[in-house]
Amino acid sequence: MSLRFDDIGNRLKAFRLGSGLSAEEIAQKLGISRTALYRFEKGEVAKIETLENLAELLQVSVPTLLGVGVEYIASAVSYFERMRQIEETAEHIIVLAGPISYVLASDAFDAALGDVLRESVPESDKGHRAHAQIDELMTVLRQRKETYRRRRPAIVNLISASEMERFLRNGLVGRLDLPDKLRRERRTLARAEAAHFTALMENEPIGVQIGIVLDTLPHSSFQIFRQPDRQILALSPFRLGEEPNIRVGVAMITSAPEALALHEKMAHELWTSALKGPAAVRFMHAMMEKLSSA
Repeated sequence: MSLRFDDIGNRLKAFRLGSGLSAEEIAQKLGISRTALYRFEKGEVAKIETLENLAELLQVSVPTLLGVGVEYIASAVSYFERMRQIEETAEHIIVLAGPISYVLASDAFDAALGDVLRESVPESDKGHRAHAQIDELMTVLRQRKETYRRRRPAIVNLISASEMERFLRNGLVGRLDLPDKLRRERRTLARAEAAHFTALMENEPIGVQIGIVLDTLPHSSFQIFRQPDRQILALSPFRLGEEPNIRVGVAMITSAPEALALHEKMAHELWTSALKGPAAVRFMHAMMEKLSSA
C-alpha cells in the first residue's frame, strides 16, 4: 500500500489537537521549529525518527500515524478533526450516528451543544483542560459544518426511531439530573430539532436522503465516505446531542475492503427497510404529537 503524505500530515494535526499540547510545546519537545511541525502537518516528508518521536509524544502507534491498517483514536477532538479532513474531499457520505447527524443539524442545535457537552462532564473531571477540550471540539465541529455547507456532498442519513423517541422524551441534555425548568427548555429544543429533520425529509433538498429505521441499530455509530479514489469507514463511540459521550471509547478508521463491504451491506439493508419520504414525515409528526401530549 502506498503512503499518502498528505494523510499522514492530517493525522498528525488531528492527534496534536487531541493531545492538549500546543504546536509550540510539541516542537520544543522534539527539538524542531514550529514552522517545521506545520510543514509536516501539510504533508512534507518527515524523517522516520521524527515520526517515531511524534508518535511517542502523541501516544499513538507509528502504523496509526502512517495510516497502515486501522487508525485507532481515543480522543473525540482528534476523531472529529479526522472527520472534517475526510469530508473535505468526500463526494458521498452514509451516516448512522444517533438521533441527530451533526452536519445536517440546525444552527440552534449548535448554539446549545457547547452547554450540553459541558453538562456531560462529571464533577470530578471539571477542570480547565476538560472545558478547553470542549472549546476545541466545538471549533472543529463548526469547521466541519462549514465544509459540508460549502461542498454539499451527497448524504444518506439513517436515524433510529427509538433513539429519536428517547431524544424527544429526555431533551437535548448532557445529563438527566437537570432542573425541571431547564429540562423543559431542552425538550423544546429537541422538538424543534426533530421538526427541522422532518422538514428536511419533507422538502427533500438535493443530495440529502433521510430514512427512519424501526429496527434495532448498533449502539456505536458508523460513517462511510466515498472519495474520488477510495472509500473510508469510520466507527465511533463518540456521540453528540442527548446524553453525549466525548470522553470514553476508541474510534476506528479504515479502508479495509472486508470492513467496508460488511458495513455497506448493513447500510443498504437498513435503508431498504427504512421509512422514507411521506411515510417518514407522517411517522415523525405522529411521534412528536404523541410525546407532546404525554
